[in-house]
Amino acid sequence: MKKPLILLIILITNVSCKQKQETKVAEKELSIAEKIANAHGYENWKKVSEIAFNFNEKRSWIWHPKTNEVTLITDNDTINYNRKSIDSISKNADKGFVNDKFWLLIPFQLVWDAGATISEPVKTEAPISKIEMNKITLTYSNEGGYTPGDAYDIYYNNNYIIKEWAFRRGNKPEASLVNTFENYQDFNGIKIALEHKKAEGDWNLKFTDVKVTLD
Repeated sequence: MKKPLILLIILITNVSCKQKQETKVAEKELSIAEKIANAHGYENWKKVSEIAFNFNEKRSWIWHPKTNEVTLITDNDTINYNRKSIDSISKNADKGFVNDKFWLLIPFQLVWDAGATISEPVKTEAPISKIEMNKITLTYSNEGGYTPGDAYDIYYNNNYIIKEWAFRRGNKPEASLVNTFENYQDFNGIKIALEHKKAEGDWNLKFTDVKVTLD
């Protein structure tokens, strides 16, 4: 009788240990950056093989994130390059790509940009809607990148969806640009804001021809 009893105790102990381990994993708190990224579909990004988009009717991009192959298409030219090997010819194109991709995928940039710092969230009034929202500030280092030292005040709702931001060049106190994030649409699980408007209402940066291809 002792042997079955010992085996039962071992089984109960193993089950208890496993439950504790699973509880610890479940209780691991996500960072604010991860919560915002996930709210915009970041868990689906690993499946993305290609993303194409037109930036404000100025230029079109095709990006293969797994290989970092990029194609820039304008009215005058088509440029193909790989972001792993930027040269003097592709550098200007890559500056445009980094800017346009940042607008398109800012929720994901929060977890991609290891060289940036993110403040603790606070409750405050959003600059355009005047609605109380959550705010974090994303600040880039003074070294490296195409626009070092810049800062972004990012306003998001309780569902972690970005609604507005204020760009502050060189981390100056006053904003260089303030605009909305609206007309969200779902592209194979990736949520993207297709329009960005200023408070004045006479400015609207748009994304068109957006296509997200999964493996």
